[in-house]
Amino acid sequence: MYISGRERRIIEELLNNENGITIEKLARALDVSSRTIHRDLKVVESILDEHDLLLNKKTGVGVSLEGDKANKERLNLSMTQVEYTDYTPEERHAIILTSLLEALEPIKLFTLANELNVTIATVSNDLDKLEAILEEYKLSLVRKRGYGVKVEGKESSKRAALSHLITKYVDELDFMMLIKQNIEKRSKQPLDSISDRLLGLVDQSKLVTIEKSIEHVRNDLPYALADSSYIGLVVHLALAIERIQKGERIHFDLNYLNELKHSKEYQIAEKIIQELQDAFKLKIPVDEIGYITMHLLGAKLRTDNDYLLEESSIDIAYQTKALITTVEEKIQTSLSNHQGLFNDLLTHLKPTIYRIQKDMHISNPLMAEIRRDYQALFKVIKSACVEVFHGVVFPDEEIAYLVLHFAAATIQRDQQLKLSALVICSSGIGTSKMLASRIQQEISEIDRIDNCSLFELNNVLPEHYDLVISTIPLREQIDDYVLVSPILTNQEIAELKTIINQKALKVNRKKIKPAQEGLLNEQEILNRLKKMQAYGKITFDLLQQFDVHQISGKPTKDEALHVASTQIKALQRLDNSEPIYQVLLERERLGGLGIPNTALTLFHARHEQIRQPLFIIFSLGSAVEVMGMDNKPMESRVLLVMLSPKDVQNEGLEILSHISALIIRNEKTIELFESNDKGKIKQYLAQQLNQFINEKL
Repeated sequence: MYISGRERRIIEELLNNENGITIEKLARALDVSSRTIHRDLKVVESILDEHDLLLNKKTGVGVSLEGDKANKERLNLSMTQVEYTDYTPEERHAIILTSLLEALEPIKLFTLANELNVTIATVSNDLDKLEAILEEYKLSLVRKRGYGVKVEGKESSKRAALSHLITKYVDELDFMMLIKQNIEKRSKQPLDSISDRLLGLVDQSKLVTIEKSIEHVRNDLPYALADSSYIGLVVHLALAIERIQKGERIHFDLNYLNELKHSKEYQIAEKIIQELQDAFKLKIPVDEIGYITMHLLGAKLRTDNDYLLEESSIDIAYQTKALITTVEEKIQTSLSNHQGLFNDLLTHLKPTIYRIQKDMHISNPLMAEIRRDYQALFKVIKSACVEVFHGVVFPDEEIAYLVLHFAAATIQRDQQLKLSALVICSSGIGTSKMLASRIQQEISEIDRIDNCSLFELNNVLPEHYDLVISTIPLREQIDDYVLVSPILTNQEIAELKTIINQKALKVNRKKIKPAQEGLLNEQEILNRLKKMQAYGKITFDLLQQFDVHQISGKPTKDEALHVASTQIKALQRLDNSEPIYQVLLERERLGGLGIPNTALTLFHARHEQIRQPLFIIFSLGSAVEVMGMDNKPMESRVLLVMLSPKDVQNEGLEILSHISALIIRNEKTIELFESNDKGKIKQYLAQQLNQFINEKL
């Protein structure tokens, strides 16, 4: 059977939108006019007829496939086996990019044209468009008559581009099932030609070995990997093995590599590399450890209750608050007291800024929809990021994720709710928040929503929920579910309400258990108890040593730091205060520590002589000048000192990071920490840390 690329895309859209799709949305997806879609649908109807399926057309609703599930599956399978008379422009671009990135020698234009069944002029036009894409990865396209065409640039940039292509064109579920060995030779669920081509870049038998090496160290991480981060790491390692075997070498900055060696993530990356060296009998350069460490450090955190682990959290916390303030001024909507938004952005922005600073590219499959449905908010947040994050340029993909956080925060939740729902997503925290908020706002019957990722499906019992809603096709994994877009359109809301009304008539209400309740095994229980003990001891010791010291007179900043170092020496029972004094001075030289528009300055550092995490406040008799976090001089009369051991437990860093975020939570907390009232500050810390530990556990 021969069909055009556009006809194939229409059929794929119909199969992926079980509840129907509007002509306008189809036209946008294929970048053609509605008239073209109407014309192509006539050909599509004849193809559907061959599979005993009907095209249902409803005014105001759109078009949908009608017929048996088995016939739809047969159609889906046949789409992977047809011969195409053409590819869509986007598919051509992917094929050309893949060919060029993999090639060691220049490729002639007529070779590409012949493979794609198009003219040389078409290929040349495609290459013009691809140059802009390659520039994003710091790659260049070399074209010479008689020479052909070739991509030039660093090996790391080529890998980044290949990784982006795989994550963009290979269905997440297909990839997950592949590495989980749930597809037997992929005979029942073949991937489309672009996926085949991209997955062909790696030996699929290696994926299982790579996944096992990651699983062996996954529990060592102080946070969970999002599905997208997990898949991204597997793809990176698979490409690394393939290209190392072909003689391609990657280079990592030696100074930065030495800096990373002190991190927990570096140690985990070392374990992964050692396992892969043994498994593949391959010498893997130490540079690869650096890139894997960056993947782990840049991974998005998965759950709402995870907090930043880096000691620089206060810097991001200040910028987070400034971003919220700037956006609320621009949209004239109060957001400052929305604690969920602050926590979610704080969790999201640390790895985001890290990725941007280290040129780590991400893909955002929702960007086109987000830009279309939230045009005004997108522009506002992009502008706000320029104002708040000086020297950090946010790409549109990252802006789109921030839009989801703000969009979710502006949705007011309906409290008159009755049913439970399981939402299955794989696109990160923002998407889950966005979808959950939309559902709870629009559908008053739902009072409980649990989120679940692709990798958690085996640990969840869907039958414990009245409704299962997914943003991704689940194929045979769950029979009874509703497929929606992460944005949740008005049409999808109407369809959900209809389904809920039908279910409400026959659902026997049952007590719904949390998604993970009762599923802990013995080792998980022991790990939980171990964490509970660690959190408890660190918090107890920190509160025991907490104090507010008054430094009278008019001390200089250096004199105040000397007094602080002496007090810390006594509290920690150290032999000498000078190393503490020096580390505080060194931290100040790295960048401004004053919190703008307050009287507070936060000195935070790690040192090998510090025995346990410490938070202590020094109130000065008169203000001293310090450099603020906005790189402007300011007056400060309260020094907040936060110290931890060099090799501190992850629980200790989490607690200190949480305290740093508490300081600037709102105007009241700022006033509290400026007050010098030891009793009230200690009581507040005790209450907040108790709540923090309960949430973590």
